Parts: sequence; C-alpha cells; structure tokens
Amino acid sequence: MRRVRMLAGRTSAQRERYVDFLRAAAIALVVLGHWTVTVVTYDRSGNLTGFSALTDLVWARPITWLFQVIPVFFLVGGFANAASLVSSRMRGQTATQWLLARSGRLVRPTTVLLLVVTAGSLVGRLAGVDSAEIRTVVGFATIPLWFLSAYIAVVALTPVMYRLHRRVGFVVPVTLVLLVALGDIGRLLGHGPLSGGNFIVGWLAIHQIGFAWYDSFSAEKPTMSPAGEDRRQRLLSHRLPMGRRTAALLFLVGFAVLCLLTVVGPYPISMITVPGERLDNSSPPSLALLALAAVQLGLILLLRRPAERMLRRSRPWRAVVGVNAVVLTVFLWHLSAVVVLVGGLNLVHWLPPSSVGTGTWWAWRVPWLAALAVILAGLVAIFGPVEARTARSAVGRRPARLLGRLTPTLRTVLTAVGYGAVVAGLLINSSVRMSAPEPLGLPPGALVAYLVGAGLLRLLRSPYGRTGRSGS
Repeated sequence: MRRVRMLAGRTSAQRERYVDFLRAAAIALVVLGHWTVTVVTYDRSGNLTGFSALTDLVWARPITWLFQVIPVFFLVGGFANAASLVSSRMRGQTATQWLLARSGRLVRPTTVLLLVVTAGSLVGRLAGVDSAEIRTVVGFATIPLWFLSAYIAVVALTPVMYRLHRRVGFVVPVTLVLLVALGDIGRLLGHGPLSGGNFIVGWLAIHQIGFAWYDSFSAEKPTMSPAGEDRRQRLLSHRLPMGRRTAALLFLVGFAVLCLLTVVGPYPISMITVPGERLDNSSPPSLALLALAAVQLGLILLLRRPAERMLRRSRPWRAVVGVNAVVLTVFLWHLSAVVVLVGGLNLVHWLPPSSVGTGTWWAWRVPWLAALAVILAGLVAIFGPVEARTARSAVGRRPARLLGRLTPTLRTVLTAVGYGAVVAGLLINSSVRMSAPEPLGLPPGALVAYLVGAGLLRLLRSPYGRTGRSGS
C-alpha cells in the first residue's frame, strides 16, 4: 500500500488517468464475466467436466455486450503504446530499443505462469494423473494466452503502424475493417481459412484508434518551449474527435450496426464464444465485434469528463494505480484461481450445483465468486511482484558481452525473431485441443518456441554492467 500511495502521489498532472481507469475496469469485467459463466461439474463417469453457462442462458447472451471488453484493452493499449513510443523517441531511443523495453512487462509475468503450470504438470504426471487430464487443466488455466498472443503481436507492429498512422491517419483502420469484412465473407461462404488474418487485423484496427486518441490528448497538453511545440505538432495528425456529438454518433451508429449484424444478420448475439455457433465474434474478431468496439468508444468518450473528475480524488486514483501495477498478473491467473478452487472442492467430492439458471445456481454464484476472489488475491500476492517490480531495462546502454557487437540491423532482426517465437509459442498452445495427451500440460513445441523467444528478448535486454535505467 505504501508503494501504491507513493506511485499515486507521483502522478503527473498531465497524465490521462482515464486510460488507466479503463484498463483496470476492463480487467475487472473480464474476470467477473469468466468466473460467472464457468460451470464445473461431474459427468456420468464421475470425472470433472466444464462448460459455459451461456450454452443454457440464451437470454443472457446480449449481456456479453457489456462484458466483452477486450476491444477496450486494445484501444487503451494503442494510446499507451503511442505515448510510450513517442516518449522513447524524444529520449533518442530507436524503435528496437522501445520494443525490447516493452517486452519485459509482457513476457516476464507470462513466463512465470508457463513455468509454474509446467512444473505442476510434471508433479501431476509423477503422481499418476492422466496426461489428457493434465492438458485439460492447463489448457483451461492458459485460455488468457490467446488474447495475449494477439496483443504482443500488435505491440511488435506498433512502430510500423504508428508511422502509418502519422502519414495517412484513419485510412489505416478503415482499410483494416474492410479486410475484416472480407474475412467474414469467407467464413460465411464456408471458407474459414480466409478469415485467418482477422486474428491480427481486427485488433490492429482498434489499436489504431488508440493512436488517434493519443494524438488528441497530446494536442490538449501545454508545451514547455517553442521547440517542444514544433516537435509536438509534427507528431499530431489525424486526431480522434473527442466531443460529445462525435461520442453520441459513435454510440448510436455502432449500436444500430451491431443490432443489424446480430439480430437481423448472420452474426451470433453473444460476443463471447458459445459452442455450436456458426460464427465466433471474438476469435477471430468479426465485424460485429468492431461495431461493439464503436459502441464502447462512444460510451467511453461520453463518460470521459465525469470519470476524470472522479479520478482527481486520491482514493479512486490509488485503487486504479494498485490494480494497474498487477493488471497483467490478475488477467493471467484469474482462471488458475478456478483450477485451485475446483481442485480443493474435488478433494471432498463436492461442487456447486450445475443446474444453470435455477435460483439455487444463482445463489451459489455469490460464494463461488467470493472464494475465487480470495484465491486470486493470494495468487496476485505471490506472483504480482514479478510484474510490479519489472525493472526498467538498461536497453541500449551497455549490452551483454555476447551481444555487445551486434549491428543495429541484426539486433532488430533478432528482436523480431524473439517476438515472433513468443507469439508462435502462445498460438500453438491455444490451437491444441484441451483433451490432447500432453504430459507437460503445454505442447512441447509451444513451450520450446516461447522459451526461445523469451530468452532471446531477455538476452537483448540484459545490460553488461548496469549504468542506469531506461523506460520499459
């Protein structure tokens, strides 16, 4: 708490606190949504099985429009990444140095999760647990990694995409939306592979809007000198209109399009994956999800001013700072909390009622959520310091002896390889079915690819003899 108070007290008056609030609020909604719809019970053979309550709660599927807030992550991620990249360039750092520094906050907590679940899998295997059961548990615990793989890929593309934003502005997201539409047409016509690119272009479209938001915010900030003003003006182009009229238009038009696509059109109403649906709105992102993103953006802009006034108060802001200090840890471990709770309940062969939608089932959601919150708090207390203490790497100062003589071009190539291997590892894990017999829980190819990429990025970040710290 002392550290949180210190960080909150050091907050610059010019900081866009609303971005941090949105990130914290979004993670809370994701966690609450996942916990609420997760149902674990016993099958006829007495084995554990699980499913989504949305399979039975058809009436609740429109509520996913409130809880599907992954687009908000990419929106605020675009803002934050643009702000960090511009700040890095003003300090004279290269895009490669920025990428290496940025990788630390994302990769370190993820590596801890993967190593812990792998160690747990080995213990389970030695205890005689079936490899398919191990994979089921690990596959469930690592579901959040599908999102993280897309986000890391978007971060890797940020220097290039921000340069495109400065040159042609909204032409970029419009083009990306059209590509998503083409992918959706392919899916509707039965050519699913045509939508493969949507996994990245859909999230990139939303991320680009975050760039435009950052430009608008930067335009409002006072500058310290004429030279600073000149440089700032060169960075500002294609700003996001922040007025209430624009916000209302985004909300109303986005909502109308969303209703047309889902209620009238071929897209499912649920914005969260429901087994048996012909299309999936979130994996990969669909036009319907992009329409939802427009609705969310409109609402965000409408609520911006009152939220900013609230965040000027010390207590709400300290809460936001505290959550953001461990926000990735919360996201990565919130389904592991379910694994821990179910494991404990299974020891006494008792689980909450699985009769979805009944009064008894809803009543048991309260202690279920409370128990999960306690367990997650414990996991965050254990693993949160890895994220909270993520040091600012001495990138570009005095590199590791082994890598000290790399040319800038080779360093850039190796950085790209590191990011690519990390993303590939996460994608391989997400693509392998949960019932596959994997003694390590994670597919060996996924684990090797990820660890090679993470290790390479770690080497490229490592200083040989620390002489200072720089931003990450």
